[in-house]
Amino acid sequence: MTRKLLVLTAAGLFAASTGLALAQSSTSTRTPGHNMQNKGPVKGEPGASGYSPGDQMHDKGSAKGHPGASGYAPGHK
Repeated sequence: MTRKLLVLTAAGLFAASTGLALAQSSTSTRTPGHNMQNKGPVKGEPGASGYSPGDQMHDKGSAKGHPGASGYAPGHK
């Protein structure tokens, strides 16, 4: 009985840790706040707003094949 409980506990911990590792994505390193911290603020823009998808769309126009600012969203790059 103790052995079965130990195996089930180990399997549960493995499944939980695997799920957490897979849940992380590289998108979080490309958010407007991360870009501002790495590159500094865009000239003439307060804070990270110069890196926001909406601001980039207004500066460059919609990305080809994407409606609105979604082509500039971190998950779409």
